[in-house]
Amino acid sequence: MQVNIYDAKAQLSALLDRALAGEEVVIARAGKPLARLTPLAHGRARSGVRLGGLAREARRIDPAFHAPLSDRDLLGR
Repeated sequence: MQVNIYDAKAQLSALLDRALAGEEVVIARAGKPLARLTPLAHGRARSGVRLGGLAREARRIDPAFHAPLSDRDLLGR
């Protein structure tokens, strides 16, 4: 199902219910699709800020990050 932005704002609750029931809901502007409503995966733990895409990998810190710096690195030579 595709709806325009104006109708999506007016019927957001109903559209969310349809998306939760498994129906694909696409929001469009001037007939061009912009976004898709999809339910979040059930059972996923919520932890404050949700990072997606490339930011998921950015949370992992290389163990070498915590290694002591050499005198050369500290003095900037």
